[in-house]
Amino acid sequence: MFLGEFQHALDDKGRLTIPARFREGLGQRFVVTRGLDGCLFVYPQAEWQVLESRLKALPLTRGDARAFVRFLFSGACECELDRQGRVMLPPPLREYAGLEKDVVVIGVSNRVEIWAAARWAGYVDKAAQSFAEIAEKLEGLIL
Repeated sequence: MFLGEFQHALDDKGRLTIPARFREGLGQRFVVTRGLDGCLFVYPQAEWQVLESRLKALPLTRGDARAFVRFLFSGACECELDRQGRVMLPPPLREYAGLEKDVVVIGVSNRVEIWAAARWAGYVDKAAQSFAEIAEKLEGLIL
């Protein structure tokens, strides 16, 4: 399980150091793709395979299902850690997520998310304002 929030920076070559706490769970090779809310999703191979199976089960006759599958898979790439625990993030993914220098890497249960620091701060501010309302809507899911 991935937990926590870590501040990092991209180097000049577009490499990001993955927090040591997340490296074992991700493994040497993992999948990075466009995520929701303007971030990148990072999945260990096993979790990606589970997601892939679920997406394959969606009906091809539904336009929204086709669009979501295209969005997720066309942006995906298999990435690998170097000896220093860094990953090279491809330019199209960096551009999509607005990643320039300051980055926040967060653990979200079965995946890791990579956010531009300013975008993450804005998301947290907005979500914090409605956190109580969101919790009420999810009644029964939260202890």
